Parts: sequence; C-alpha cells; structure tokens
Amino acid sequence: MNTSLNATRRAQDLQAAQEEVADLLVIGGGVTGTGVALDAASRGLRTVLLEAHDLAFGTSRWSSKLVHGGLRYLAKGDVKLAHESAVERGILMTRTAPHLTRTLPMLFPLHAKANNFVMAGLKAGNALRITAGTPASVLPRPRRVPKQEALALVPGLDPAGLTGGLLNYDGQLVDDARLVVALARTAAGYGARIITRAKVLTLQGDGAEAQDTLTGTTFSIRAKAVINATGVWAGTLAPVNLRPSRGSHLVVDAKTVGLTGTALTIPVPGERNRYALLLPQANGRAYLGLTDEPVDEIPDVPQVPESDVDFLLKTASGVLQRNLTREDVIGSYAGLRPLLEAEGQTADLSRHHAVLKAQNGVITIVGGKLTTYRKMAADAVDATHLTQIPCRTKDIRLVDDKPHPTTPIAPGVTEADIVHAIQHEGALDIDDILDRRTRIGLVPADREKAAPEIAKLLAAVV
Repeated sequence: MNTSLNATRRAQDLQAAQEEVADLLVIGGGVTGTGVALDAASRGLRTVLLEAHDLAFGTSRWSSKLVHGGLRYLAKGDVKLAHESAVERGILMTRTAPHLTRTLPMLFPLHAKANNFVMAGLKAGNALRITAGTPASVLPRPRRVPKQEALALVPGLDPAGLTGGLLNYDGQLVDDARLVVALARTAAGYGARIITRAKVLTLQGDGAEAQDTLTGTTFSIRAKAVINATGVWAGTLAPVNLRPSRGSHLVVDAKTVGLTGTALTIPVPGERNRYALLLPQANGRAYLGLTDEPVDEIPDVPQVPESDVDFLLKTASGVLQRNLTREDVIGSYAGLRPLLEAEGQTADLSRHHAVLKAQNGVITIVGGKLTTYRKMAADAVDATHLTQIPCRTKDIRLVDDKPHPTTPIAPGVTEADIVHAIQHEGALDIDDILDRRTRIGLVPADREKAAPEIAKLLAAVV
C-alpha cells in the first residue's frame, strides 16, 4: 500500500486520470473531500480527487483544532447532532486517529458561586460520552475543582474572586491540516488519485474540465458520479445557498498568558451559552478564539478584522491576571464555516450536513463540521449508488509515520518534518510546508526566519 504523495506521483496520477473513466470524481481537498475519497476508495471505487490549491487549503486548516463532543448542540436541544458528534469523536480518538488526537482538559472558572447550568451541561455531555462508547480512560468524567487546583491547572487565571472551576475533557487534534493530509494519504493507499493544483473550470454529473495551474494546461476527467465537496465555495460549482460565518483566532505565547496543558473556557459577558476558548498547543503556543460573525464575501484566505481582535482580547482579559494587548498577539487566522441558509443568527444555525443533487447530476455535500467529516463522507458516497458495499472507514486507521526529530527549524518542527512533507505528504512549494504541513506560517516572525532554510531543503530534495 503506497501512501506517499509527491510531485512524481501527482504527475503520474494526473496522466492516468485523463486516460480512464473513474467511478467517482471528488472536487475539494479539505477534510470532507479527502474523507469522501477515502470512503469511496476503501469500498473499491476508482476515485479521483481534484483540489484547486493544496490539501487543507480552505476551512479545514482554520479550525479550533478540536474534536468536539457536541455540548453546544445539546444545549440547543439537538440531541441527534450531539450524539453524532460524540460518536465520531470517539471513533477518531480510539480507532482511526489516536495518533492525531489527544485528550484535552478544559477548565471553566467559577466566581462567587457554582454555575449549575454549566455543570448540568457537562454531566449531560458525559452521558453522551458513555452512550457513544468512549471510555473514561480517554475522556474522564467532569468534576468541580477547588480554587488552588484551578490555579495550578491554569496559572494565568486571576485569583481575585475565583472560587474554583469546573473541569471537563474533550478531544484535541494534533493539527487539523495534518488530519486532512493523513486522510488523503490513506485514500491514496487504497488507490485514489489525489491531484492538487487542479482548478475545476466546468462541472457536470459525468466529469469536469479543469486546469493544471502548475503548467496552465487544461484537461478533462470523466466519471460515473461527481461529488462537490468544496465547502464555502460549493455554490460556485452547484446551486446551493450558504450563509458562511467567520471564526477568528489569535495566536499567543502560552507561557505569557499563563497556560500549561489545560484549556480555558471563558464565558462571554452578557451572553448565554457563548464562550471564548484559550487552547494550548504542543509547540508552546496557544490559540484564543473564537468568533461567529456572518460574512458576505468568500476570499481564498480570510483575514481577522480588528473588531474580532478587540473582542477576543477583552474577553480573555476578563478572567486572566494579565490584561492582554495587541503586543501579546504573535499571529492570527480566520476560517469560514459553510453553514446552510436558514433563518436566525449564524451562531444559531444548525451544523447538520446535507447531501444535495443538482439537475446536472452533481452531488454536493455541505454543512456539517470537522468532527463529523466521516459521517458526511459516508452519506455522500451512499448517495452515488455506485456500490452496495457499506462504509468501512470506522475501522481504517489513518496513516501514521511521523519522522524522527532532527535539526530544529521552528518551534515543534525539524528538518526531518520538511523532508517528509516533500517526499510523502504532497507538499509542492514553500507555502504548502509553512502553512499546511506545518503551522510555522501562523506566526509571521517564525515564517520569516524559517523560510530560507525550508527553501534550501525544498530545492535539495526536489
């Protein structure tokens, strides 16, 4: 089983894809598209995936890097979606990607008195964990902790007025883009042709016209079925109404804000059931998010507006000893959620997914969330009616071959990671490495320092 993606394999797959009729053509190289490719290929379907840019180029690299258990949906009474999220979280953490996930303790600070509403929600979430079959050894039960333990878990908390905290556990991804790359590589191991830098020009139910953006040449792909899995860009290829919302995050130094291995759940003053999150990362950084604002334009790379920066800094400063300022922000990122059109505020819109079929035969999968990508993929492949073989991905462990560390390039990244990205993970240029195979690019200072060394490695390996 060859799971390596690189420039040589891309060229071979591009040529072969033009000479055959695929069973399934997938458009989009995010978590949903790569999930569809793996699902289809593992059922024995000849599968081709086209991505206009790079793997995880869009929304799939801009998440909070969490594997949610569905607490938010439970609070809104959507038990079905909450249960689905809890089940898929358990599958990721215990079966398909334990090497790409980890248990994340999360502390909700208490002031003056216990928050019975939040604790009731945490207990309900624990009941979901139990029904989903995820053991307590992976996600321990929630509990109340005294003030001193809360301060030990999150030293940066302001002790004034603090009476303790509520400690619960959720799943965290090592990295969202790395999950996408692992899905694509695993799909490739089952024979899927993963072709990046392939921009679709026209799309029909039996194939596509596309352009190789590396050479400028156009080509055709024929297929028995076509799935549009392009997220917030789905409407450019098929008739679908979306209401995208922006989620912004700030990158800060974990030590500076007093964060260790426990995340902080911060209630937004004056709002019910809305929280900011301060999330520790393995490289000593932390992500502060997140917002939920409607957007009208859909750029390739969204930017964090000043209003989001102000909101996040103010919210976090309300519970920390340190009053955070813009000088504490060492990077930022924003992503767009592909929410389905409906009445109400974007924060209240459902995260259910939908499988839609256009008159020209193109099947579009939209909505949903990162945690439930596998269920979304299964439903999309089922809708093609190409096979009677049921979904197999619940029992397929994603590729796992992290290289041994060598000379450091940036926090948490070594030369071996760069070489591995080029030879096995489909990285074709320096931006692929800086922004998706690693997250060096999230911090401009790190990017500037690492770019020359990465350019040398890229030239040497290629």
